[in-house]
Amino acid sequence: MISLITGTVRSIHSDRLVVEVGGIGLSVLVNPSTSGAVTLGSSVQLFTSLVVREDSLTLFGFLSEQARSLFELVQTVSGVGPKVALSILSVLTPEDLGRAIAQEDVSAIERVPGIGRKGAQRMILELKGKLSDLSESGTYQGHQPAWREQLSSALVSLGFSPKESDNAIGALVNRLQSEGVDASSVDMSDLLKDALANGKNSRG
Repeated sequence: MISLITGTVRSIHSDRLVVEVGGIGLSVLVNPSTSGAVTLGSSVQLFTSLVVREDSLTLFGFLSEQARSLFELVQTVSGVGPKVALSILSVLTPEDLGRAIAQEDVSAIERVPGIGRKGAQRMILELKGKLSDLSESGTYQGHQPAWREQLSSALVSLGFSPKESDNAIGALVNRLQSEGVDASSVDMSDLLKDALANGKNSRG
């Protein structure tokens, strides 16, 4: 199994890169955000997943280990192959997908080309609980700051739904950023008061 490659980018297309490793050019399928993040002639490290078929060996590449793990996980859902899995990661970040699964947000998953309503519902059913396993290992929610997790838990315990909690925290972060304040530097009790006050307004 080829799980990691480091080499020089020799060719860039929206759906694939050619990476030279030890004098050999490897064709690696990627999503547009990955191809847009590299430059010709630069060195790149890709976390890869090798998909073996009777008539082909296809290498899929990702800039983070968590994206690669998610790519492999969503293929455990019946009806989801590597091409659809790559489409999922083109539309949704690992955090977005994890949130959609947790909140059973069918419409968010339906945005992925090739996945209809039934496919989205099946994905939620089959992945429910598995993404939280990833988050505990730091694979899925690697970019989720501790203060945000604490604040979200506090809001949910006070009667907010996960979606309302997420919306309230998002609005709070935007307000603080507009004032030039880093949320991680604010006391948790002040963050909670602010989120509660403004969250209630947005809930009506």
